[in-house]
Amino acid sequence: MARPQTFGANNPEPRCIFQGESMSKGSEKPLRIGLAGFGTVGGGLVRLLRENADVIRRRAGRDVVLTRVLVRNPAKARDTALPDGVALTTDYRELTDDPQIDVLVELIGGIDHARALIDRALDQGKHVVTANKALLAEEGPDLFRKAERKKRILRYEASVAGAIPIVEALRQSLAGNRVHDLMGILNGTSNYILSEMTSNNMDFDVALKQAQTLGYAEADPTLDIDGHDAAHKLILLIRLAYGVHYPYTALSVRGIRGLSGLDIRLAREFGYRIKLIGQVREVPSPQAGEDDSQVRLEAGVFPALVHHTYLLARVGGVYNAVRVEANAAGALFFHGRGAGDLPTAGAVLADVLAVARDERPNNTGFAGSDLPRASIVPPQEWRSCYYVRVMVQDAPGVLRDISGCMAAEGISMAQVIQKSDEGHGVPLVFMTHETTAQAMSDALQCALDAGLLKEPAVYFRVLGGA
Repeated sequence: MARPQTFGANNPEPRCIFQGESMSKGSEKPLRIGLAGFGTVGGGLVRLLRENADVIRRRAGRDVVLTRVLVRNPAKARDTALPDGVALTTDYRELTDDPQIDVLVELIGGIDHARALIDRALDQGKHVVTANKALLAEEGPDLFRKAERKKRILRYEASVAGAIPIVEALRQSLAGNRVHDLMGILNGTSNYILSEMTSNNMDFDVALKQAQTLGYAEADPTLDIDGHDAAHKLILLIRLAYGVHYPYTALSVRGIRGLSGLDIRLAREFGYRIKLIGQVREVPSPQAGEDDSQVRLEAGVFPALVHHTYLLARVGGVYNAVRVEANAAGALFFHGRGAGDLPTAGAVLADVLAVARDERPNNTGFAGSDLPRASIVPPQEWRSCYYVRVMVQDAPGVLRDISGCMAAEGISMAQVIQKSDEGHGVPLVFMTHETTAQAMSDALQCALDAGLLKEPAVYFRVLGGA
């Protein structure tokens, strides 16, 4: 376990400095919060606490009072001013150890320091609200178990899809449903890049640079474009939807780094849009009997061709969306801003109000925090239709020979088109009927080994279609 971080050089004894507030007549004791992190989302939370104070009081039945804010650099200029009487501190213990503070709101991000902060807060009897999807994806089970032992609330609506209330929907509104399939666009940066490549014919590198210039992508965009940010969020949704522990390290993750504009254009000719998708779905066990309800989960993050008739195909820019298919509710679609100061802060504040109302912890959405390990479908067994692009010599018999490699693996092709020479070969594009990932990989390796391809094939899963 990493040592708890001290944000400043000096660590004075905790001081109790409270915002002066006036309680409504007859209201309960105010809920006092300590905020860790005063960046974009933290600033948005401070704004909402001030601007929506009347609504907050009516919904919670009492005042919600910001008491102290933990920062790395108190001298840093900030866009949002703190209310009079609210102190900045560099000593995390002034949040975790102050008996007057009821709730820790963790918005510092990262894993080690955030874990230490939340651990200490729970040990000191505090409730916790966090937007930290990486921490919860990788170490959430331990934190949920501790919160249950301490009988504390640990809420995390803002950790997935910003303003979209998908966590609460899965935990409460759909609690009586069995979720068959969940898929979504969970990363706004990647979706912005793909949207620009699709709408404005940008190359990947140009679209990425534009996203960085506009502040939609970090200087190091690895977490976004390689799919890891979406993967963290998907892990949380799997827990909420199925009540199982799906280890983050077991999740198949493929991002959009270096995706070719040629595939964007060809996908559109077939009536599809390429999107970075996080998906989990139930797959019946092949050993299950007729009355056996045992299921396995197929889950991963991957670029996919999404048919234009799907609402997901039309989600543009930095927006997020989640599609849930459940046995009672049917198909549901959630769409909204996946990031930003006020959208994310609004989700954080909703969790704070749940604590203010003394709601039952129910941190995982299921009774108890010891969730069973998921039964996982290996990626090579995944079944899907596929888009395949190969670069070949314009020579007789090439299509026949590639088709032979496909047929040998039991793959049936639904559509084939041949495009003009791109300067480094002729693109052949296939749309296949459903097959396994292993069969597709083996067929394309056969074509490559036979010298039929000028470069390794590009292939993506296909979602939806006529």
